[in-house]
Amino acid sequence: MEFSELVKIRQSDRKYSDKPVEKEKILQCLETTRLSPSANNSQPWKFIVIDEHNLKEMVASSASGLGMNRFTHQAPVIVAVVLEKMNGMARIGSAIKNKDYSLIDIGIAVNQFCLQAAELGLGTCIIGWFDEKKIKKLLGVERKKRVPLLITVGYSMAGRREKNRKPAEVISSWNQY
Repeated sequence: MEFSELVKIRQSDRKYSDKPVEKEKILQCLETTRLSPSANNSQPWKFIVIDEHNLKEMVASSASGLGMNRFTHQAPVIVAVVLEKMNGMARIGSAIKNKDYSLIDIGIAVNQFCLQAAELGLGTCIIGWFDEKKIKKLLGVERKKRVPLLITVGYSMAGRREKNRKPAEVISSWNQY
């Protein structure tokens, strides 16, 4: 599949079939993620794959508060993204430039995971609204660490939607703002 086609089919899916996701496909997504670039090759991430039904349901419940993200219960797999420490050079660069490179790196890695999933015929949705404290407790993540994102993964039951995006001339310019 051409990359331009891949980015057109990748979407946030919120309706999944109950068909299990093959472990090989998740492993391929993780391998693509492992190869993601990061500041000073820091690789400040750990991806926790949750496919055990009871645990996945507890994680889904922690993500569906206040009526949000109820669809998480449909997804056969949820992946929790743990923010790990950057290496020394990336930490120094982040401090000097006042930019949290680790969050940028996580965004790149998560996007690569989702694009790989789309190429394999899987749907995904990146979620930032959840009870992080409960998620960390359920997954045994140290208190000091952060879980900035969850990703639902499964076979989408949603049809392809037309992407509604701002025109290129609104989101870009040449040589000055």
